[in-house]
Amino acid sequence: MKTTNVLFEIGLEEMPARFLNDAQKQLEQKTRDWLTELRIPFEKIKTYVTPRRLAVVITEVAEKQHDIEEEAKGPAKKIALDEEGNWSKAAIGFTKGQGKNVEDIYFKELKGIEYAYVNKFIEGKQTKELLPAFKDVILSLTFPKNMRWSNHNLRFVRPIRWMVALNEHEIIPFEITGVPTNNESQGHRFLGEPIEISSPSTYVDQLKQQYVIVDSDERKDLILQGIKALEGRQNWKVVVDQDLLDEVSHLVEFPTVFSGAFSEEFLSVPEEALITSMKEHQRYFPVRTQDGELLPNFVAVRNGDDHHLETVSKGNEKVLKARLSDARFFYEEDQKHSIEENVNKLEKMVFQEKLGTIADKVRRTITITKKLCSLLQLDEQTTKNAVRAAEISKFDLVTNMVNEFTELQGIMGEKYAILFGENQQVAKAINEHYMPRHAGGELPETVAGSVVSIADKLDTIVGCLSVGIIPSGSQDPYALRRQALGILQIINNQAWDVNVDELFATTLEVYQHTDIETSDLKEVAESIKEFFTLRASYILKDQQVDQDVRDAVLASGIGNVAFTIAKAKQLMEKRHDSSFKPTQEALVRVLNIAAKGEDTGIDPQLFENKQEQELFDTFQTVNTTYQKCLNNHLADEALQQLTTLTSPIHEFFEHTMVMTENDNLKTNRLSLLNQIADIIYAFADLTKIQWKQQQ
Repeated sequence: MKTTNVLFEIGLEEMPARFLNDAQKQLEQKTRDWLTELRIPFEKIKTYVTPRRLAVVITEVAEKQHDIEEEAKGPAKKIALDEEGNWSKAAIGFTKGQGKNVEDIYFKELKGIEYAYVNKFIEGKQTKELLPAFKDVILSLTFPKNMRWSNHNLRFVRPIRWMVALNEHEIIPFEITGVPTNNESQGHRFLGEPIEISSPSTYVDQLKQQYVIVDSDERKDLILQGIKALEGRQNWKVVVDQDLLDEVSHLVEFPTVFSGAFSEEFLSVPEEALITSMKEHQRYFPVRTQDGELLPNFVAVRNGDDHHLETVSKGNEKVLKARLSDARFFYEEDQKHSIEENVNKLEKMVFQEKLGTIADKVRRTITITKKLCSLLQLDEQTTKNAVRAAEISKFDLVTNMVNEFTELQGIMGEKYAILFGENQQVAKAINEHYMPRHAGGELPETVAGSVVSIADKLDTIVGCLSVGIIPSGSQDPYALRRQALGILQIINNQAWDVNVDELFATTLEVYQHTDIETSDLKEVAESIKEFFTLRASYILKDQQVDQDVRDAVLASGIGNVAFTIAKAKQLMEKRHDSSFKPTQEALVRVLNIAAKGEDTGIDPQLFENKQEQELFDTFQTVNTTYQKCLNNHLADEALQQLTTLTSPIHEFFEHTMVMTENDNLKTNRLSLLNQIADIIYAFADLTKIQWKQQQ
């Protein structure tokens, strides 16, 4: 079959860099889905993005759709034929609709009923006839923010200025907002010129001649090469943040790396503020010595060639000087106000309309912190540090520095706390209580920081859920999901022996003693439990635990996080272990039959056979050791104790009729099974697991 190469390029005004990664993924997937739906074979799809263009090159595209033969189902036989055996109007209409006639009908049985069928052949169309429909793929792209321009109704990321659409050398005709497709693309805004693309295979090289590197990975490599060259010449260590590298590569079409400097006097400002000024405001890479000390230099990327780089560097230095001067001014001004002054200002900062001010939140966090310290039985000094950190945890929110650089909250709190004489543990806890700051982020190291972090997050989550602020879809303005994950991750990281349900109860108790109008507390408690269970399931998924096992270990609550993870991992191993199958069958059978009754107490005098007595005796012996294993969070040993019940359970069911007509015997036997079921459920609901052992 003959093949062709196809190119589509959408030229736009500069798009925000943060939109490009997703746009590129969408373009690739939507193009693939479109070709698949149209039954057009192809070899490869390659997408390209720059600030001014989205493009896709499709290679080895078949010149014709696949032909298809398919079976079309029609009416039931009793409807297709009348009483005299003639074709009905329904049968005739069915065949006409399929481009066939009644002679083509045959009958097949489906679920006991015969239906009329015909085979039909659909010849594939020529690909070039279908390619103009790629317009729909372009219009289906979505972006976080769109705009309208001129008098057009289309909402798109940025105004469309040109479009290239080529089937080899032939233009694919369509238009969007009055912009027709042709073979003319645009080079670099300042260095390049308009250019006629000869064919899809020459697209990348032709634009490169016009100072446009359309491959974002190639732009990243060029930036890294430039940075490496500077490091070698200057004996520097340039800190390359991957997110910043990704963003910078999407800000330029022809990257050239250069460096600049700033006055050493600015190094008196905390380096976090300097780095934030460089990275967040100017998109510069900070520079360090080989020993890690911050230097008064920066590395940046120009959207252009290497001509007049000295002039470019001086211009960037001038802009950065203004930024750093602001940072130094903020730093000096902030030191003129005490921690207590700043804490008092929190009374006027609203946290949430129904939950009060930041000061109200701090007071609740202090109370929760004290309760957690007691629950965890922390020593006096650690408790003192945690409570003090909670008291001043938010004071830096009113500082000039954090007002200008919000991402420095907590970080500047630690810096200022030390300057104002707080001890190192308290200062560090102020910073750590915001951790983890993002998914997969760093967790608090200190116990005090971990406690305050959990207390602050518990207050936010319980408070929001109590007043009806519930995340939905992508809407989670208070990052409740991330904070719930953070709580569970911190508990696991600290290996604390604490039942998560106790934390919820502790926090709800604090809210009972406030003036905040909350929903029904029982309903709130259930919603909190459900909310955290979903987050715990996410953590287990991250530990490679399958959904059914996650459901099993979380059926009775999260409990101790580390122990729950350990139980899940044990069951993940056992679900494929053929030697565990007899145990699984025995325990699951107990759970299934126990559900038919309840525990009303066991009377050994009612046992009719030795198998009942042996199961009862083994259960009592096992339960004592088993409970110790649970209390000490020994998952392997606990499951081993349950395994001891395997033979007695099988013997019991072999010789005992549980659902006997004698109500006393039935009730007694169900009570025995219910007591055994209770200890099984304490490990997991094994009925939820899809067992996969092979005999």
